[in-house]
Amino acid sequence: MQKGVDYIGVAVAFFCHDGKGNVLMSKRSVNARDEHGKWDIGAGGIELGDTVEETLQKEIKEEYCTDIVKAEFLGYRTVFREHNGQKTHWAFFDFKVQVKPEMVKNGEPHKFDELKWFPFNELPKPEEMHSQIPNFIKVHREKLIG
Repeated sequence: MQKGVDYIGVAVAFFCHDGKGNVLMSKRSVNARDEHGKWDIGAGGIELGDTVEETLQKEIKEEYCTDIVKAEFLGYRTVFREHNGQKTHWAFFDFKVQVKPEMVKNGEPHKFDELKWFPFNELPKPEEMHSQIPNFIKVHREKLIG
C-alpha cells in the first residue's frame, strides 16, 4: 500500500528561515520522487507512532542537519494532485521554522542537488518551484512575512 495513493498521506511541511528574512530551499535531484530540478521547502510523511512534532524535528534533522530554534504552526492543507497518472491525496500540517543556519547542510544529497538561502522577497519564480509551494506561500503569506 502506498501513502497518498491507497490511503490519505499525512505529512508535515516546513518553511525554514534564519530569523533574518532568509528562507532555506532545496533543489530536487533526479532521484527525488517527482518535480526534478525544482526548488522546494522541506516535508516528510508522518509514520505510525510518531507525533507531528517528532516528525517535524526528525525531518528537519534528516534533510538539513540542523536544530529547530522556534516552530510556529501555520495551519493545515488538503492537497489533491496527480503523480505519474495516479491521483494522490495528502493532508499537510504546515510550519514556519527558525533553524540554526550555521548547522545547515545537505543531509540527503541523493534527493537534493543543492541547498540555498533566498531572501523572502527574492524566492525562485513559481515555475522554478515545486508545484505546491506557490499555494503554500499564498495561503500562509501573512504569517510567513511577519
